[in-house]
Amino acid sequence: MSTPDVTLIVIAKEPRPGRVKTRLCPPCSPEQAADLAAAALADTLAAVAATSARRRLLALEGEPGWWLPDGVDVVPQSSGGLDTRLAGAFESAGGPALLIGMDTPQVDPGLLEDSSRLLLSTDAVLGAATDGGWWAIGLQHPDPRVFEGVPMSTADTYDHQVARLDALGLRHVALPTLTDVDVFDDAVTVSASATGTRFSAAVSAAEKCHAGNGIMRGIGS
Repeated sequence: MSTPDVTLIVIAKEPRPGRVKTRLCPPCSPEQAADLAAAALADTLAAVAATSARRRLLALEGEPGWWLPDGVDVVPQSSGGLDTRLAGAFESAGGPALLIGMDTPQVDPGLLEDSSRLLLSTDAVLGAATDGGWWAIGLQHPDPRVFEGVPMSTADTYDHQVARLDALGLRHVALPTLTDVDVFDDAVTVSASATGTRFSAAVSAAEKCHAGNGIMRGIGS
């Protein structure tokens, strides 16, 4: 069963050194962190491009690069806080949409298809991240109230988001829980479940570089 009625959205920043994945530093340099971010974004967009979604959007802060595949349209992010930018991304979709970030490069087309199908039978879907946030949210209809004032990037963001959906009377279904990439330990964990990807190769290269420089202390401990 395909999901032609659902738009898939990736919200992301252009992976530039010093602007993305700064919590990977150390042990990564800003350039290595940007390389990991670019690999994660490339893998995420490749998974999105391989689905049967009605439309595929990248809500981007910055300029497109080599990591943008055919079949994905770019729309600029709205100005303002993350709540405003998330709401703007859903407005760009103009219908049922599933939104993810660039922090879960282990996603595959099957997971995105399954999540989209779930959305067609309810008002919203929400996927928890192991750090207390969420990695995906889907809405049948755009509604900025879903995000207004919800604290983002905290240990209880997921709980606040669930409470907001409940307060708005939106039926919602939980998606599988995933680990997203915040620090280098996360990158190592995620790469182990994303074998054969650009991200996994980039993490392996970073590990070898750091080991050679003698600065891999604490990784995996």
